Amino acid sequence: MKILVINAGSSTLKYQIIDMSNESVIAKGNCERLNLKDGFVGYKCNGKEYKFEGITGHEQALKKVLEVLTDKNIGAIKSLDEISAVAHRVVMGGWLYSESVLVDKKVIRDIEKLADLAPLHNPANLIGIKACMKIMKNVPNVVVFDTAYHQTMPDYAYTYPINKKDIKKYNIRRYGAHGTSHKFVAEEAAKLLNKKLEDCNFITCHMGGGCSITAIEKGKSIDTSMGLTPLDGVIMGTRSGAIDPTIVDFLAQKKGISSSEVITYLNKESGILGVSGVSSDLRSINAEIEKGNHDAKLALDILKYQTKKFIGAYMAILGHVDAIIFTGGVGENQEDLREYA
Repeated sequence: MKILVINAGSSTLKYQIIDMSNESVIAKGNCERLNLKDGFVGYKCNGKEYKFEGITGHEQALKKVLEVLTDKNIGAIKSLDEISAVAHRVVMGGWLYSESVLVDKKVIRDIEKLADLAPLHNPANLIGIKACMKIMKNVPNVVVFDTAYHQTMPDYAYTYPINKKDIKKYNIRRYGAHGTSHKFVAEEAAKLLNKKLEDCNFITCHMGGGCSITAIEKGKSIDTSMGLTPLDGVIMGTRSGAIDPTIVDFLAQKKGISSSEVITYLNKESGILGVSGVSSDLRSINAEIEKGNHDAKLALDILKYQTKKFIGAYMAILGHVDAIIFTGGVGENQEDLREYA
């Protein structure tokens, strides 16, 4: 049995084909910078790496991935018929889902309904799901929700201090995100430490185009930086992270736009991109810092500072920490971020 795993993020699409007979990865790749002009599909198979440029969005990226996987010269499989199932990471399951489910029309409607809570992610996730269902009509699709892992947070951590009637009526609470990543790296860290997961306290830092930090006590999430939506928390590629909420109304009045347009601005035109005025990608930011660009350095300094602040707060909550874990493209490659934090 071969499983295709799709992880469609706000600016990336990661994929793997896993042979479940021995749980080996037979092909994988990253599609990156999908919201920029220089997007590309990366592909690794049989020890060789390939790069296909000129990719401008998630749908185009996925079509290219499926094309490459079945290419007669470099493909990992002869045809898409070899794929038994497709597993998708979906960011927002909200109050509706606390576990993985088989995709049907209702699940698709629910993911669409919850898109208001993850405007950069759920629509991108759905592109991958719908494209796979269209191209591989008889192959089952399963979704794993990032929010499910954070269902173990205590009420005092996930409850917002607003009128309780509105909390219940509109299901307003801290949902978090990146739960699949936080759960996986915590499990792997416990193995490396040769300890049982339930005996471990961790702080996990998922740092990429989107960033979230989670406090894990005895193997379970007890607090996380993202909130009702993935806009909350530390500064991110194009997202502001946590700000004074009155800034929304202030900007709406000053710029003569609606509050929903301000939220779009905070999701897509802010963060590292907004502060630097250069890019949302840390590779470009690092290049600009080398040139002496003050604004690029400021954007990175904000990310470093906020990351350290969250880690410090979670250390106080946990009491003791067995490991601080970094993952994601930025977490893996930005050495000075890890050293500062």
